[in-house]
Amino acid sequence: MKVTVSRKAHFNAAHRLYRKDWDDAKNKAIFGKCNNPNFHGHNYELIVSVTGNINPETGYVIDIKELKELIRVEIEEAFDHKNLNLEVPEFNELNPTAENISVVIYNKLKPKLPSNLSLEITLYETPRNFVTYSGH
Repeated sequence: MKVTVSRKAHFNAAHRLYRKDWDDAKNKAIFGKCNNPNFHGHNYELIVSVTGNINPETGYVIDIKELKELIRVEIEEAFDHKNLNLEVPEFNELNPTAENISVVIYNKLKPKLPSNLSLEITLYETPRNFVTYSGH
């Protein structure tokens, strides 16, 4: 029987949405306020969900303490109170949209999990705007 276990986390980060190969007018037209050259920030809410079979010995799909630590090390320490464009290497050439951030988070966490577990990332950029990515 498959069960999904989820852990919430958060981080605060600044970013600017823009493409270097577009002029200022096009960047402003496409990305609006999110294109502010002085950046802007969000209080991101993250839900990391792991799905798998319950281990009959432990009763766990995954030890939530291990998941908490993995999120802290791989995501919170890497992203929290950072300028994503300037301080997070994954975004040197990648626009830090919520969509791209969720894929980066997935790619950082998935290799650290046992291969028999599936992963889904839900990232809230605002209370009303969120994305979900599960590697498909």
